[in-house]
Amino acid sequence: MKTVGIIPARYASTRFPGKPLALIAGKPLIQHVLERCKRAKSLAELIVATDDTRIAEAVRQFCKVELTRPDHPSGTDRVAEVAARIECDAVVNIQGDEPLIEPAVIDAVAAALADAPMSTAATRLKHPAEYENPNVVKVVVNAAGRALYFSRRTIPYLRDAASRPVAEQLAAFPFLKHLGIYGYRREVLLRLVRYPVSALEAAEKLEQLRALENGIEIAVVQVEYESVGVDVPEDVARVEAMLAALKQ
Repeated sequence: MKTVGIIPARYASTRFPGKPLALIAGKPLIQHVLERCKRAKSLAELIVATDDTRIAEAVRQFCKVELTRPDHPSGTDRVAEVAARIECDAVVNIQGDEPLIEPAVIDAVAAALADAPMSTAATRLKHPAEYENPNVVKVVVNAAGRALYFSRRTIPYLRDAASRPVAEQLAAFPFLKHLGIYGYRREVLLRLVRYPVSALEAAEKLEQLRALENGIEIAVVQVEYESVGVDVPEDVARVEAMLAALKQ
């Protein structure tokens, strides 16, 4: 199976304009992501999908670039445009704002596509501050490791422990935090973006619910990885400190 990694990157971020080109420890953010992705063993090719020529010029020396339409409503749609015009069997959609992405996570998500039409990753929810944070998406899975549901609410509800402190609830059940990386078989991705926005997707503002509502199984691989994203300019210093610590 030929699997291609595609990183959607746009310049016009509301909270951090020009984010892919923001310098972190002397390198553009997108370069850090690319260098980590190149360590993954499962990707036959790596492509940056962008609608901005400044980003294209910055990364062209590191990997292939595909220019896309500027009006895509999501990164998934941008990735699908590229997937539609290249030859591959599967695609891994990698976030362009995670400069510390673990190559092993990419490989695990890609491997799950051997027996699933779509895949993603999750890790154990450990921090009480994330328990009720709607920006930390939770997922529950069945016995086969397929997603049952994703929510901004904390799921499942522990009826017998609901009155206990959050730390005790986290100890009582293995809550899972969803990580924003996706694998798709190519034909599944192209079909998915043709479906209209689903009711649950509109309610939770979570794209992956469109797949579940349309009967597409999502394999969830559980990993030991805490995603570190760059969302606002203030995150740059935090990531630089983490990079410096890794070099010690």
